[in-house]
Amino acid sequence: MQRVAGAGTPLLLVVFGVGAAATWVAGVYLSRSTDALDDRLHFGEAVGGMVFLAVAGSLPELAITISAALAGNLGLASGNLIGGIATQTLVLVLCDAVIRGERPLSFMVGSLIPVLEALLVVIVVTATVAGGLLPPSNSIGPVSPASVAIVVLWVAGLVVLNRVRKDPRWRAAAPESNPGRPSRRVRHPTATRPHVEKSTTRVVAVFVTASIVTLVAGVVLANSGSELADRAGINGVVFGATILAAVTALPEVSSGIAATQLGDYQLAMGDIFGGNAFQVCLFLIADLAAGKPVLPSQGNANSWIGELGLILTAVYGAGIIARPRRRWGKLGPDSIAVLALYAVGVAGLFAVRQ
Repeated sequence: MQRVAGAGTPLLLVVFGVGAAATWVAGVYLSRSTDALDDRLHFGEAVGGMVFLAVAGSLPELAITISAALAGNLGLASGNLIGGIATQTLVLVLCDAVIRGERPLSFMVGSLIPVLEALLVVIVVTATVAGGLLPPSNSIGPVSPASVAIVVLWVAGLVVLNRVRKDPRWRAAAPESNPGRPSRRVRHPTATRPHVEKSTTRVVAVFVTASIVTLVAGVVLANSGSELADRAGINGVVFGATILAAVTALPEVSSGIAATQLGDYQLAMGDIFGGNAFQVCLFLIADLAAGKPVLPSQGNANSWIGELGLILTAVYGAGIIARPRRRWGKLGPDSIAVLALYAVGVAGLFAVRQ
């Protein structure tokens, strides 16, 4: 950290850019190798399989959270986790923009399962914001009871979702829709499986290598990003909730656009909502790394950006139910509303933190 503090600003910008590029490349390999391992090892619809996929997709956030918490930069850690909800939801705007045809993404989903996934995001993020109101003295050792509650709620939500996916009562009739795969565990009829030419041992090696690169890049991003934010006079919470959250969302951008172009619209939305729901579970890891509850230090700014994430999630959940038919400028009305609300929310974030 001292070497980072002593580096010049241009060098720090280069280091931050390299960390961002490494996160993108490693995220692509991580996504593909996870997909291949899930297919070969038959994780199936069990909670264990869902946990594996969620953890693999959230490695950038995990690395930054641990690094920032160990360094005592709790604002950056909490800002990246809570702010990432709103920022990663914007990935659905990009998916909507690249969709083929005349209908918006929310029209084409044609399934109620993503609505339940969005509700799970609402539940765990609400618990996260509420946990910030607890005094630091309310803890179980170094862990906030809210952090434990978030994980319990997430696991319970996975169990419910796993059962609902198999229940015919949740199969919606949505004319003209094309949900595609409900999850990556279902083979796409035309797309080739990743790493088909490699042995399972080599795929595991790719996964481990991509994980290590992601973790190292996360440390680099956390340290260089924190120093750049200080030099620019940007609050750590604001930086973590915007720029850093956008960088760590790069793997989701790649996988979300790929799913959309394959016509797996339900998968594209499910990946974003699923990743957002799991992300706040990392507060438990942050508590352990910091040696004290992190949630009470989130402050007004994180509460604000957390509520923004809830609003954006609710807009897309309503869009899936309402199924708007028209697009303006290649975007559905829900995506346009999300863009406008995010802009207002980020502007308000600067006012709230002051």
